[in-house]
Amino acid sequence: MQHKRAQRVGDQIQREISRMLYEEIKDPRIGMVTISRVIVSRDLSVARVYYTVYGEQEVRDTSRAGLEHAAGHIRTQLGRYLRIRSVPELRFIFDRSLDHVARIEHLLKEIKAGASATTEEGQ
Repeated sequence: MQHKRAQRVGDQIQREISRMLYEEIKDPRIGMVTISRVIVSRDLSVARVYYTVYGEQEVRDTSRAGLEHAAGHIRTQLGRYLRIRSVPELRFIFDRSLDHVARIEHLLKEIKAGASATTEEGQ
């Protein structure tokens, strides 16, 4: 369970990074990145920034390189926007939860198709 203050700071960081990616940062490597969540350590020293991007592994790798390159700028800007003593170190992590959702949906469709085929054979 995340500490309430850390969660509030994480929510602020998520909003600000999302805004910066949309309005300020023009690195073409980043592409259509979405910040899905930010988890900040209790002591506010590290922020794990989870992101998603549509595309294959090459696009993901390129986006990660762009995000890591912009991390210093993002952290500096966060220091200006947020009212906290020190800005957490940013660690960008690709969020695989959408991959898991897609896999589960695919499996459910297979199960449903198998059940329909079994029902049709029994009639």
